Amino acid sequence: MNNEEFVKLLNEAKMYDLTQPLSIHTPPWPSYMPLGIQYFKRIAGAHMGQGANGQIITSSNHVGTHMDGEIHFFSSGRPIGKVPLNEWVGPGVVVDISDEVGDYDLYTPEMLMKKADIRKGDILIINTGYHRYAWDQPESDEVRYMVKHPGPSPEFADWALDMKFKWIGVDCGSADHPMNTILKDWHPGLFKEAEKKLKEKYGKSWEEMFPSEVYYQIMHLKLFPKRLVHAENIGGEIDKLNNKRSYLGAFIVKGIEMESAWCRIVGWEIPEEK
Repeated sequence: MNNEEFVKLLNEAKMYDLTQPLSIHTPPWPSYMPLGIQYFKRIAGAHMGQGANGQIITSSNHVGTHMDGEIHFFSSGRPIGKVPLNEWVGPGVVVDISDEVGDYDLYTPEMLMKKADIRKGDILIINTGYHRYAWDQPESDEVRYMVKHPGPSPEFADWALDMKFKWIGVDCGSADHPMNTILKDWHPGLFKEAEKKLKEKYGKSWEEMFPSEVYYQIMHLKLFPKRLVHAENIGGEIDKLNNKRSYLGAFIVKGIEMESAWCRIVGWEIPEEK
């Protein structure tokens, strides 16, 4: 392929934005600082005469679409700004399992693999369907989005490592099951709901299926030291890439000291051969 053909291919590839809108109304992960925006000067003038609009922004890194970095949970890891750009882009797939999962459900490697062509070294984005409960959607439900979303089955983390994914993305509050995080203790009533459903489906209590010493935030604690991180709160046009192989990229602030960062996630639909 020569330069002209390559540019033509890029120009014809449909590009989709998989990013959730960022606003002062975007909920952070529970207990984290939300986004704050304040003008310190305006075009019409303030304090020192006419000028330009200028803002001060305060926030945690875990508001809206963001990439969890290695040092978020692993102090010997790389800050997010020191990860080479080629680790954030590459071929992959958005796997839509929204018709198979509901509140507190588990998703398995088999469930994903039967839906799409998933390959070693891919970028994997999991469409649970819970982006429809995000703050900017008609069915917005913050508790359901953050505390009731589906999560990975017990074998999922080891499978992800075996597949050598570049990174993983989810369209909900966390790549871990919410009941394998501190939310289990913060929402004891909802944990009872989750455990009741687990017992009905699998005949096991939560602790029997997910011993806390093994599974507490396993997608963070086990994978980040292996340089397998994930993006959370994906949304936007995610449904337009369902179960299609595509080219995916996360474009992240190059923050040298940052443990995680906001990002713009983009997917290119590969043009069909004519």
